[in-house]
Amino acid sequence: MELRHLRYFRVVAEELHFRRAAQRLHIAQPPLSAQIRQLEDELGVQLFIRSTRRVELTPAGRVYLERVREILDAVDAAGDQAQRVAEGLQGSLAIGCVGSATYSLFPRLVRALRDELPGVDVSVRGEMLAPDQVSALEAGQIDLALLRPPVAGSRIVVEPVRRDRLIAVLPDSHPLAAETELDVAELRHDDFIVHAGHGRSVMSGLVTAMCTDAGFVPRVRHEVAETSTLVTLVAAGLGVAVVPEPTSALDLAGVCYRPLRPETGIDLAAAWIPGVSPLVDRAVAVVRRIAAD
Repeated sequence: MELRHLRYFRVVAEELHFRRAAQRLHIAQPPLSAQIRQLEDELGVQLFIRSTRRVELTPAGRVYLERVREILDAVDAAGDQAQRVAEGLQGSLAIGCVGSATYSLFPRLVRALRDELPGVDVSVRGEMLAPDQVSALEAGQIDLALLRPPVAGSRIVVEPVRRDRLIAVLPDSHPLAAETELDVAELRHDDFIVHAGHGRSVMSGLVTAMCTDAGFVPRVRHEVAETSTLVTLVAAGLGVAVVPEPTSALDLAGVCYRPLRPETGIDLAAAWIPGVSPLVDRAVAVVRRIAAD
């Protein structure tokens, strides 16, 4: 038995006329009649009552028609779904984000993906350090990364999305909170809260370099993995921090954000492994469009 036998049977059962069914199927009537007889012989069941004047379904044929319709509809749906997945219109997409992208770019990206690819299930792993995102990409745990370069990984494509200015985060009771702009050197006597270091955080290394250029070594009191935790500790008065400007979207009580001199920036990039799926290509195209806006 092949699917064509079921398709032929359904059309004959709907038409109850072999000639009209043959015309609808674009085949000759004798081969169609032979196919139906083969189906009945294989089942060992008579599906049609044939006479010179009419064709009728037997009780067994009526029951068989119900199941055949279910089977063929499921086969057609499976083919449609497979086609949509192959075209990147359906499936699941896991995205990793550094903290500041979680609060700025990511909401716009998710809304755009939801509007343009409603059949895609988007999940996010926020507050991921760049090395963790690279490992997750290579392990197939995420499909797209929004991170801070540099990125190590020979298979990974990295494309700049934007450049973010670095700003200071101060407790709102800090003596410098009244200033509209700060020199990095003015923070030399403060305790610093930084992203987890040990060579794993691009931000941590950049903050150290900025302070060194300003003539001092930052006094690091707390290292945290999440940007939201970093800002919360600043609000608690445990120190100051330097973050990408989009972090200011975290409008947390007890903190203020101030631009820094000299102006320094940090790149945000999209990273992915090419050829994984058309869905990733579509998501990258959405990122590019948002970045262009």
